[in-house]
Amino acid sequence: MKIIFQVSGGIGKSVAATAVCRAIKTQYPKAELIVLSGYPEVFAPNPNVSMSLTFNNLNYFYPQHVQGQDTLFFLHDPYHETDFIYQRSHLIKVWCEMLGIAYNGELPELFLTSKEKTSFGKMFESPKPILAVQSNGGVPNQTDKYSWPRDLPMATAQKVVNAFAGAYNVVHIRRQDQLQLQNTYPVTAEFRALAVLILMSEKRLFIDSFAQHAAAALGKPSVVCWVANVPEQFGYEMHTNIIANAPTLQPEYRNSVFSQYNIMGQVTEFPYNNEEEIFDADMIIEALRKSGGKAESNGVVEKMAAQM
Repeated sequence: MKIIFQVSGGIGKSVAATAVCRAIKTQYPKAELIVLSGYPEVFAPNPNVSMSLTFNNLNYFYPQHVQGQDTLFFLHDPYHETDFIYQRSHLIKVWCEMLGIAYNGELPELFLTSKEKTSFGKMFESPKPILAVQSNGGVPNQTDKYSWPRDLPMATAQKVVNAFAGAYNVVHIRRQDQLQLQNTYPVTAEFRALAVLILMSEKRLFIDSFAQHAAAALGKPSVVCWVANVPEQFGYEMHTNIIANAPTLQPEYRNSVFSQYNIMGQVTEFPYNNEEEIFDADMIIEALRKSGGKAESNGVVEKMAAQM
């Protein structure tokens, strides 16, 4: 039997989908699992996945995998499910239940080869310990380089970086079209190289984007900052999850449909007087100081904003 599992959306969602792959293979251990996604590199060399294909490379797919085959099709998107829209359950749990797959707390998984660790590791060799930072996410070439519901405010991120720049090599994960932090070493690299960077880092500061999913997949507890999205839906208990301060203004919901805020950052929805109100930089700095090294993982989600 074959199972066709389709994963639409960004690279972070693909990383989260590796947990669903594990759950699928647990329920159908003899099935040939074929994953269709925009990021086939995420699923290689995953032992749960027989074949990882990109949407741009499906020539002769029908006669090879559909026609006359005993095939199950898992093609639905969990983002359209009621429990997801109401933020009642974690994305992975909603995904499994939508497909009729038993969910047993599966987490994302990435499988890096020894050759990848050696070759990509040379890119990030450093006499200082590494602090990996992802402050911005989203699709390439956005009109507005900063999305307030997702990204770290630049002034806040810069204050955090400055607090660690002396003792750490602060590596800023960013595309060339994204905002750049000072006192950092900017890195634009392929996904699997960035996964090796995350694996090598001693401390990590991320937003809700692909890096925090990859860190969970690699078992690397990180400090993750949240604005519009919530860790109960997209995050992981191994991380220290810092929740944005409560809004100080009433936003305009004219463009809101199935979520409170447009993740691209509608200006009219901004519920603060200024960006400095979103996070307390000192709180992030303290969380990072407690993370990494011997004190890296306590297995508890810390909702830092609740301490305010």
